Amino acid sequence: MQQSTIDQIKSALLALADQKKKGGEMARFFQAYPGGYGEGDTFLGVKVPHQREVAKKYYQTISLDEIALLLNENIHEHRLTALFMLVLKYQKSKKEEDKKAVVDTYLANISGVNNWDLVDSSCYFILGPWLMERDKKLLYDYAASGELWLQRIAMITTMHFIRNRHYDDALRLAEILLNHPHDLIHKAVGWMLREIGNRDYTVEYRFLLKHYRQMPRTMLRYAIEKFDEPVRQKFLKGEL
Repeated sequence: MQQSTIDQIKSALLALADQKKKGGEMARFFQAYPGGYGEGDTFLGVKVPHQREVAKKYYQTISLDEIALLLNENIHEHRLTALFMLVLKYQKSKKEEDKKAVVDTYLANISGVNNWDLVDSSCYFILGPWLMERDKKLLYDYAASGELWLQRIAMITTMHFIRNRHYDDALRLAEILLNHPHDLIHKAVGWMLREIGNRDYTVEYRFLLKHYRQMPRTMLRYAIEKFDEPVRQKFLKGEL
């Protein structure tokens, strides 16, 4: 009997698994231990480039319903590979209704996008272009949700806007998340501010002048990473 597409994908990933990475190493990296932000996650030990190869091989034949099933699997690589396939489907879709179907699948299964790599590999490739010319209320709802991964999705999605030199939403969301307690949000906000600065130094600099004294240290360090050293030191020492 021929295997289903899902079973083929699972078999392909299992064949690529590195048993040495399966246990403690990946669990530590993604904090999949009691009390960690990835608690409960399990791993096969498949490298990301190999997952991308599997996704590229199967994304055309797998249905959105099957991708949704993979997004609800407990194994991390099943979910990440599913997201890679969802991104490919969105990027290769020519019709608006096909893109909408991808977005709907993503949002309906957003609970499976529950670690930083899953967020960063998907949201700004799917939600970013979809929301570019649309109402962005969803991102503000996510930012206000109190849920770590939805909040990171809100911030990282703005990467697409930033790359198109639209900074307003990124700056507003950064302000909303400025006092967030988790370092994964500090890093996300700092990263997006740095991306703005890479394109328009003045916009980032003005934002930082207004807010840097109340920023968590990690957020500030991420934001000013590319600044000239004398300017970096003035920000770090509070001399501006």
